[in-house]
Amino acid sequence: MLAVKDAIEAAKAFAKTVLNDEGITNLGLEEIEHSDDEKLWRVTLGFSRPWNSVRNSLTALTGEQTPRRAYRIFEVSDDGNVLAMKRRPELEG
Repeated sequence: MLAVKDAIEAAKAFAKTVLNDEGITNLGLEEIEHSDDEKLWRVTLGFSRPWNSVRNSLTALTGEQTPRRAYRIFEVSDDGNVLAMKRRPELEG
C-alpha cells in the first residue's frame, strides 16, 4: 500500500503540472481518505487562482483582493499514479 505522505506528494505534483498555466497559489492539503476496496487514496487539495478573488468594499479600500479557494479531489492508486482529478464544488464559496 502507498504511504499517505507519498499519495499527498503525488497529488500535489500532478496538480502543479496540469494546472501550471493557471498560476495557482496556496496549494494545500484539505482532506485525505483511503478506499480499501478500490485500492486508492482520495486526496482533496485546495488552491487559489489569480482571476478568482473576492472583491468587496474592504478590498476597494486596501487594494488587496482575497483569493477564493478551489478544491479538487485527486484519486491516487496504490502504485502512486494519479487516476483522476474531480471538482469539489460543495466546498467552494
